Amino acid sequence: MISVIARLNQSIEWFTAQLAPVVLLICRFWVGWVFFNSGLTKITTWNSTLFLFELEYQVPFISWKLAAYLATAAELVIPIFLVLGLFGRISALALFAVNAIAVISYPLLWERGFYDHQLWGMMMLTVIVWGPGALSIDRWLERKRVTVTARHEY
Repeated sequence: MISVIARLNQSIEWFTAQLAPVVLLICRFWVGWVFFNSGLTKITTWNSTLFLFELEYQVPFISWKLAAYLATAAELVIPIFLVLGLFGRISALALFAVNAIAVISYPLLWERGFYDHQLWGMMMLTVIVWGPGALSIDRWLERKRVTVTARHEY
């Protein structure tokens, strides 16, 4: 009985090892898509964006105008790194912070859309904890580094 359980567990471990890179890629693409589109919306409706940052959002510690520029830049640049899996953990952490600030500074999110922000936060935490996965530039660069290091050792 114990050997059956051990073999079953081994099979599940193998399956999840194959699935993990795909799940991490989905998390990176999903969150990247959402935030990049948000940045595009901010840019295409810039007057509305400034209005919202001045009168609706309550961003702590910095001026509303600086917050508008920083949020827009972050939502347009960081998702590209996240999707590519370049600086994957740092990108996920940066977007996690943007997400947290959005929830803190916009009280209406507690009534509308808070669950979306929770989902995106969990997806980013997944990437922060496990890294961007095998299907990322980070992993490709790591393999290159290991190959180059191995060549220089001979």
